[in-house]
Amino acid sequence: MRKRLIVSAASALSLFLAVPASASDFQPGAAGVGDSYYPTYGNGGYRVSHYDIRLKYQPATDELEGTTTLLATATQDLSRFNLDFGLDVSEVRVNGRPATFRTSGEQELEVTPARPLAKGSQATVVVRYKGVPSTVKKYGFTAWLRTPDGAVAAGEPESAWWWFPSNDHPSDKATFDISVLVPDGNQVISNGILAGTSSQAGWTRYSWRENKPQATYLATLAVGKFDVTTDTTPSGLPVYNAYSKDLGDNADAAKASVERTGELVDWLSGYFGDYPFSSVGGYVPNVPTGFALETQTRVFYSPRQFAKGSNTSVVVHELAHQWYGDSVSLSRWSDIWLNEGFARYAQFLWSEHENEGTAQELADYVYASHPADDKFWTVKPGDPGPDNQFAGAVYDRGAVAIQALRNAVGDEKFFAILKGWPTERRYGNATIPEFRAYAEKVSGKKLGDLFDTWLFTAAKPATGPVPAGTAAAASLAPGAGADAGGAGAAAGKAAQVPAEPKSWKKIQETNSLHDAGH
Repeated sequence: MRKRLIVSAASALSLFLAVPASASDFQPGAAGVGDSYYPTYGNGGYRVSHYDIRLKYQPATDELEGTTTLLATATQDLSRFNLDFGLDVSEVRVNGRPATFRTSGEQELEVTPARPLAKGSQATVVVRYKGVPSTVKKYGFTAWLRTPDGAVAAGEPESAWWWFPSNDHPSDKATFDISVLVPDGNQVISNGILAGTSSQAGWTRYSWRENKPQATYLATLAVGKFDVTTDTTPSGLPVYNAYSKDLGDNADAAKASVERTGELVDWLSGYFGDYPFSSVGGYVPNVPTGFALETQTRVFYSPRQFAKGSNTSVVVHELAHQWYGDSVSLSRWSDIWLNEGFARYAQFLWSEHENEGTAQELADYVYASHPADDKFWTVKPGDPGPDNQFAGAVYDRGAVAIQALRNAVGDEKFFAILKGWPTERRYGNATIPEFRAYAEKVSGKKLGDLFDTWLFTAAKPATGPVPAGTAAAASLAPGAGADAGGAGAAAGKAAQVPAEPKSWKKIQETNSLHDAGH
């Protein structure tokens, strides 16, 4: 039955008053989210809930055509908004109406809708574009990687600009549909579940869906010719792995590592709780890079990660990110320790599991290996700065900080924190202060001095990450870490470096993890 909508005079008046009185009440959204490391990244005035990305790609020429639809909600009365993007745009529509647009800065696409967007209103934004991504450089680099038979989009902290317009900051996560048309004989790898394929007139379309919130830099795309393996983990989780057909001498070592993904993700679930996504896997394209990246559900690995043989440690690292970094994402790039410290510590736990060195032995080795005057200690994992965002100290000192936390609160509380945090904050964003508050709540201990000493002091802590209750632990009482230049320097000179744990070399082979050229 159809019903006529009757609006009373009072209701009509309230609806009228809900609209700002004049156009001056509508203002442009900010050209960045205000991240202290990357001020122009992301945008203000709206949030995205979903990306629908439809592409056509020709591997022979690197020509990309696309239409991306964003579902967004205005967070202010919005006269204009920006997207982060680098290719040539031919048309933008907002809520079905043509919008005016122009480019500015390195990656800003400024969009002025035909009608301004009221705060709280939903908008459908359609952007049509094309270009040759490998010819586009922003800030002097490209995150679009050409391969002998196609291309790969993978990079941190940015990669989206080369293939889809976005609000490119991890604080704004969304679900994704990615559908790509390629010439027959090519394959497309992306995030989530392969929802379907269809072929017509010499072209094949691959449609991928990631139905859980995902940061834009964690979206990935690979086109080429791959050997694909599919399976399920012992717990029933779908596994999808892919390897370029021309990996050469690295092929077997890559497969011997990545094919253990199912086993390793189930093992990590014992520490971090239920796996947060609907599929898992990895891919190894034929790229000349050396880094790996935790692209959500479908980890990117460079072949060079396996140049010295199989390395399950790097697989553990990237899978740990699915909880620490992907499901619980950083709110600002200065919080990178929440990603990298915990992924490195997962490698320490894997070393324990393999009887190749305990987490304590690895932490002691890191602490003793770097004297107090080593530049290693000048990097603060809790706020390393953009130039040191992926410095070794963020990983290694960051993991030692976690061992110090373990020793301070005891194993029972520590493993409750390790599992409870990604469960409580699932699919959200977080900061280091929020993690500290959570750890204090679970442990019942004040941890401010420990965090300050290990994460925010540009000097070697006076004492290593020692177990609670020992004589050395007393020196980490409140304030003990502040004068690391004195007692810390003496301790650093006097310390004897313990024997290198057996796992150390494999752990260090992962150190080019995110050296993506930024």
